[in-house]
Amino acid sequence: MSRILRNTFLIVLGAIWLVPVYLMIVNAITPVGNYEGEPRWLPNGFGLWDNIVAAWEQSSLGLGLLNSLMFATASAVVAVLAAALAGFAVVVMPMRRPTLWFWAIYLGTLLPLQIFLAPLFSAYVNISLYDTPLGMILIYSAICIPFAFFIVRNYLTTLPPEVAEAAKLDGAGWSRLFFQIHLPLIKSSLFAAFIFQFTWVWNDLLFGITLTTSPDRRPVMAALAEINGGFVNVGPPVVLAAALVASLPTVVLFLSCQRFFVSSLRASA
Repeated sequence: MSRILRNTFLIVLGAIWLVPVYLMIVNAITPVGNYEGEPRWLPNGFGLWDNIVAAWEQSSLGLGLLNSLMFATASAVVAVLAAALAGFAVVVMPMRRPTLWFWAIYLGTLLPLQIFLAPLFSAYVNISLYDTPLGMILIYSAICIPFAFFIVRNYLTTLPPEVAEAAKLDGAGWSRLFFQIHLPLIKSSLFAAFIFQFTWVWNDLLFGITLTTSPDRRPVMAALAEINGGFVNVGPPVVLAAALVASLPTVVLFLSCQRFFVSSLRASA
């Protein structure tokens, strides 16, 4: 009985979550000429390609996709590597007060991002990082490190300490211990952290509209907000079609790396 209730509850939750996705898809494929001003529950023609072309031509959606791909990939890689090094230092190396160091790094996830905007904007303008790809990658990398560190560090604590002890008895140094032994063992946690941070950077709008202004440097969510701001001219189906295109890369990434993602969460839970 409890299993039936649990499965029913999960099915209901899944259906509730899928309703907005269903509405987005149905209205995104609706031709602009057939859209009557109210969200549709059933398709009324097929105009998805025309809507995507209209969004592509009337905005910087293509450039936004390329920019977000660059920002998300580079910053996620940097953050995951930094998190792996920090996690290795806190868990494996004989560091004093490892718990204190853990909280010092992880506290970065507990602060609201809005408090960084004013000083960050002023600093970026003063050192000529405003509206540059390097500036975006730097801030995204810094913001992503704490949570990536949380995932990697928790996974490292599940490894038996005998692994490091045996390697040290064989004469392995810290660099060999990290790159040749621990890094291959924690690859699933690295993939999970990468997926989390890639998705977060891809979906970010706050820093995208604050630290960039040029259409050729703005991330995809800023470009999407631009389309949404002018939806009266292009029509809601065009906006929804652009949103559908913008969401595809993260969906593909998650589905392709799902095995690593699930195994890492199970081990670090």
